[in-house]
Amino acid sequence: QVQLVESGGGLVETGGSLRLSCAASGSAFDIISFGWYRQAPGKQRGFVAAIKWSGSSIYYADSVKGRFTISRGNAKNTVYLQMNNLKPEDTAVYYCAAGPTSRGLTNRGSYDYWGQGTQVTVSS
Repeated sequence: QVQLVESGGGLVETGGSLRLSCAASGSAFDIISFGWYRQAPGKQRGFVAAIKWSGSSIYYADSVKGRFTISRGNAKNTVYLQMNNLKPEDTAVYYCAAGPTSRGLTNRGSYDYWGQGTQVTVSS
């Protein structure tokens, strides 16, 4: 069993920054990729960013390119999402995901494990 826990969300003004973290625990030997997704009120959960644990492949949604950065932590089981120049449309619950594949990392179905989410609110 693998558990993912997100942290770092909060309230920030337009143009501000936040750094989200995702920590994995349990039997995570099969995890080779991590992703970040977000879900705004009344909307479907959508892709934000993804990374292979090796760091060799990184993907971003067009809406966050140039503003968000996904990265590995120094710890083996930690991934971060640095969020800069935040906009009101970034307001959502952000979810960390992990899975055993390096293929199709922009698709929700590629991930077996999900955190419970952390709220990000950007005021306008």
